[in-house]
Amino acid sequence: MRMRPTLSWTPGEDLPPGTTDLRPVADALSAGGVLVLSGAGLSTESGIPDYRGEGGSLSRHTPMTYQDFTASAQARRRYWARSHLGWRTFGRALPNAGHRAVAAFGRHGLLSGVITQNVDGLHQASGSEGVVELHGGLDRVVCLSCGTYSPRRELARRLQEANEGFQPVAAGMNPDGDADLTDEQVGGFRVVPCANCGGVLKPDVVFFGEAVPPPRVEHCRELVRDAASLLVLGSSLTVMSGLRFVRQAVQAGKPVLIVNRDPTRGDQHALTRVALPLGAALTTVAGRLGVPVDGRTATS
Repeated sequence: MRMRPTLSWTPGEDLPPGTTDLRPVADALSAGGVLVLSGAGLSTESGIPDYRGEGGSLSRHTPMTYQDFTASAQARRRYWARSHLGWRTFGRALPNAGHRAVAAFGRHGLLSGVITQNVDGLHQASGSEGVVELHGGLDRVVCLSCGTYSPRRELARRLQEANEGFQPVAAGMNPDGDADLTDEQVGGFRVVPCANCGGVLKPDVVFFGEAVPPPRVEHCRELVRDAASLLVLGSSLTVMSGLRFVRQAVQAGKPVLIVNRDPTRGDQHALTRVALPLGAALTTVAGRLGVPVDGRTATS
């Protein structure tokens, strides 16, 4: 069963206001057993835009849906042309202070796990282990016919060979690695088939309108059951794929804490929402807890 895409959510007037008080977050982490649920807002400081924040990509860009991708060869051409260009930038992004703080919390035994809605791999690049990629990862490709998985770098090489001279200038970048190109810029871009069977290749990510694999959902539900609290980082929780874990935690009597500059669909369920930039907020919390954070800088 596939979900109907949910692209927007309008905050109600009854939502509690955000705060700048980080004490509840520090207290939860100090107690341990914290499950992190991260969204696109965590990666904005690495140069990857989010969907719904200020200047978010949904204001200019409609993400590819599973239905369009599977039904239309032209839609696949448009997607792969834009994604091929976007991958060159997306693949060079580095973890930022927020990712590094999460990794540091994990190393010090304060976390029970990390679930991310992001497809950028930056949690893993920062050193976090056992990360559950709720929506998959852009560094892998899967064939819809034979099910063969292959590295994205291999597909990038094949697409480069099939499209020599393809060097359009993109108007922007999106959280899914999709660059903003016009139909004219896409032009005659050539899509390559699966090298194993000649079938249709798809990034190993969950498109809008596509369901998260049930075993992955159940694994996340187990993580929520085992956690002492849930810490949401940089997610508007607009889509049910993430919001359901917030609701599960609340139903089980577990505190939910959110760090996100804008209101979220989960605010009514949360103990607190801290409206501060993620990198600075998490670094401050780490300092209060005496947890050293790797000092590498992120790209901008």
